[in-house]
Amino acid sequence: MDAETVEAGRADDGAAARRREQRGWYMYDWAYSVYSTSVLTVFLGPYLTSVAKAAADVDGYVHPLGIPVRAGSFFPYSVSLSVILAVLVMPLAGAAADRTGRKKPLLAVTAYLGAGATAGMFFLDGQRYLLGGALLVVANASGAVAASLYNAYLPQISEPAERDTVSSRGWAMGYAAGALVLVADLVLYQGHDSFGVSESTAVRICLATAGLWWGGFALIPLARLRDRHRPRQGDAAAPTVPGWRQLAATVRDMRRHPLTLSFLLAYLIYNDGIQTVISQASVYGSEELGLEQSTLITAVLLVQVLAVGGALALGWLARRYGAQRTILGSLVAWTGTLAAGYFLPAGKPVWFFVLAACIGMVLGGSQALSRSLFSHLVPPGQEGEYFAAYEMSDRGMSWLGPLLFGLTFQLTGSYRDAIVSLVVFFAVGFVLLARVPLRQAVLDAGNPAPERI
Repeated sequence: MDAETVEAGRADDGAAARRREQRGWYMYDWAYSVYSTSVLTVFLGPYLTSVAKAAADVDGYVHPLGIPVRAGSFFPYSVSLSVILAVLVMPLAGAAADRTGRKKPLLAVTAYLGAGATAGMFFLDGQRYLLGGALLVVANASGAVAASLYNAYLPQISEPAERDTVSSRGWAMGYAAGALVLVADLVLYQGHDSFGVSESTAVRICLATAGLWWGGFALIPLARLRDRHRPRQGDAAAPTVPGWRQLAATVRDMRRHPLTLSFLLAYLIYNDGIQTVISQASVYGSEELGLEQSTLITAVLLVQVLAVGGALALGWLARRYGAQRTILGSLVAWTGTLAAGYFLPAGKPVWFFVLAACIGMVLGGSQALSRSLFSHLVPPGQEGEYFAAYEMSDRGMSWLGPLLFGLTFQLTGSYRDAIVSLVVFFAVGFVLLARVPLRQAVLDAGNPAPERI
């Protein structure tokens, strides 16, 4: 057997091993996205709001730690608090993963902490709004840390030319899982009497089973992904330091790659808008438009189904026109959709379904392409800490968007004003992203630039 044949065989073995690892990586999207969909997007917002209202005083306020909070603002404030906690932990986890090359044990700990907190939401009933807020903070923060570690595998398990496709397939798997579980949730919720449970119990079962799904399917990526240590550029990594100091150290390092930092700033802004729409849409539908819970579940199911095709379609557009142009087009669509949402008539489900369809077509693709695009801008050996910074605004964990949404409602008492206030995130994000010369940014990070970006 000649040398060329041996080398070709090794390349084939390497490609097969990479594909096996990619298939395992997809399964974490399959595992975690059910939490993002069933818990954060559909059930927990309206349900926790109703629990807070049951515990509210005659003026409609609850008093966690003696602080007066309008019951309708408790859920978005809890989401914001979870991000603050995640910001403290993510840089530590990312730096530790880069320094030791052992992302998988950290991924396991954070994933199962989040899954356990989600399963514990079965016990959220009566007036236990504080329990609900605490479990939300733990689950959301843990999910954010786990997602940053999971995303950091992307540049290690895929070649530059295939990252848009790999990332898009992961998102598509996540939305497919979300759709599948939502069908089961809808059957249980609408037929709760025939199953012999109350509406409240049905919601709590849906919340808890999302945690069991997350923990169960997380076993597959944990079995297939492998740890590897890639030396970082430049000097040896500094020892891990606490919380905000580690974050500051990562940001200082990013100053050596200003174009990477420019992209991240644009992403953090427009993704704040995306994630706040995801986390607050069900509250808007139930509280402002007066829609039934079954209508909201059906709308989110529609989003999940269309997002599978949308993610794959935008991945195809990125291969043809480049990821940057495709994302910019999706931001235009987000802005128009959100502005139209302000004018939705109350009590008219069909228009809410139209809005959901528009969201579904751009949701998965804009997120998947942002992830793959950022993977090109990370210096080798620093995937963990850079994706920790990236994850701070991902998957419903943005703090500024929910805070703006909650404050707008608290000041105006109108969810319409709260939802339309989010347009600013898409407009500013579009301008900032359009100004980033991405091909130069990839080269400056020390990575090979794909043919189209």
